[in-house]
Amino acid sequence: MSQPSSKEKVAEINTTASPDVALGSIQLEKKGSDEDEFEIFQRVEGAVDFRTVSWVRASVIFLKLIFAVGVLSIPSSMYTLGALPGAINVVGWTLFNTYGAIVQGNFRNSHPGCYSIADMANVVGGPVMKEIVGFLFIMSYIICAAAGVIGVSTALNALSVHAVCTVWFSLVGTVVIAIAASVRKFAHIGWLTWVGFLTVFVAVFIVVIGVTVRDRPAAAPQTGNFDLGYHVIGSPTFVAGITASITIFLSSAGTSAFLPVISEMRRPKDYNKAVYLCMGFVTASYLAFSVVLYRYCGQWVASPSLGSAGPTIKKVAYGIALIGLIVSACLYVHVSAKYLFVRILRNSKHLQSNTVVHWGTWLACTIGLSALSFILASAIPIFNYLLALVGSVCFAPLAIILPAWLWIYDHGHYRSGSIAGKLAYWLHWLVIILGVFMTIGGTYGVIVQIINAYHDGQIDSAFSCADNSGST
Repeated sequence: MSQPSSKEKVAEINTTASPDVALGSIQLEKKGSDEDEFEIFQRVEGAVDFRTVSWVRASVIFLKLIFAVGVLSIPSSMYTLGALPGAINVVGWTLFNTYGAIVQGNFRNSHPGCYSIADMANVVGGPVMKEIVGFLFIMSYIICAAAGVIGVSTALNALSVHAVCTVWFSLVGTVVIAIAASVRKFAHIGWLTWVGFLTVFVAVFIVVIGVTVRDRPAAAPQTGNFDLGYHVIGSPTFVAGITASITIFLSSAGTSAFLPVISEMRRPKDYNKAVYLCMGFVTASYLAFSVVLYRYCGQWVASPSLGSAGPTIKKVAYGIALIGLIVSACLYVHVSAKYLFVRILRNSKHLQSNTVVHWGTWLACTIGLSALSFILASAIPIFNYLLALVGSVCFAPLAIILPAWLWIYDHGHYRSGSIAGKLAYWLHWLVIILGVFMTIGGTYGVIVQIINAYHDGQIDSAFSCADNSGST
């Protein structure tokens, strides 16, 4: 009898790893003699080996997925909330999202076959919930990629003093993002994440230094008295306050994008170490950078914040950060495209084989989703509002409601356990209620803000050529 080929082995293993089959995950894990047996990407002779990411590199990928967009959006939200509530929001939401990331990772590693957050939703809520969460996952990172496109177009406008129509800059940025996102493995774009993170970090650091040495904010009146707009505690309306809070929440909420990376880690069980390293640095950096920028710029802080220290430093900062902005958007497209790619080719021989179907599917996913991000960036061309929208509509369900649900699913017995267990159980139900509130309230607040921005002329028409960098 002939032996099955390596491609047939891959298809067979991927079929075994399907979450639809692996609902009794804990029992399956105990039966398996190999901890890698139920991984989506297998180490099989003759197949493409995706499992090459170390936990340190995974941590840097996580860092780049979160750091750029968040650090550029928080300072303007602090003006709305005030320094103290803003700082509490930064620390509180980053710690909360760290916990959510750990819950998701632990659930994934104890329920074999869960490649994405949608697979986890399938375990706890069935096929319908899987489709809903899968849609939210794709849309969330495509909107984040759209914010990245806006960041790239803003950088090019700042560097060129708005030399051409902003739509053209957005298109150029999208093409570069699509090419970079089409690199197939996380390991192969790992070096880009290092460069991307360092460039954004250095750029923000330069801006922070720049604002501290000025007599007054660059955007403020340069003569006479002016109102800095710095408040320890702000007094926002409900709409403004929840929009600011959801923006800060979003800055560290992209933890569902960590999950596909686990499947390409050499040792998926090292995931928690990667998360703690990433989120510890994120919390400290967000707090330090945002507090300093708000203290010295007040209401005159720019959005994105790289334009806060005057035209010269703005050009320097955007010139340095440009690569990082591209890499961020590239990762968002890559993560969402990888989800679609695995979803389409799962249980087939093409998933880990260099076939025409394999490459055609992969490139169709990256190019198609990049095009969608370009359309969204041109339709809602204000950075903060786009982020707040994705935070309320997509990330509140993904990063607040679903992790709590996953925990309840695995710890249902706590309901009738000790007092501490009961307290933990019902606290997770309160988290679900919080998630519902942030979803509904945040969406309402953002929509009102966007409508007002169009009415007040802050947002031009869709596909506008207007300068979005404030350079002209």
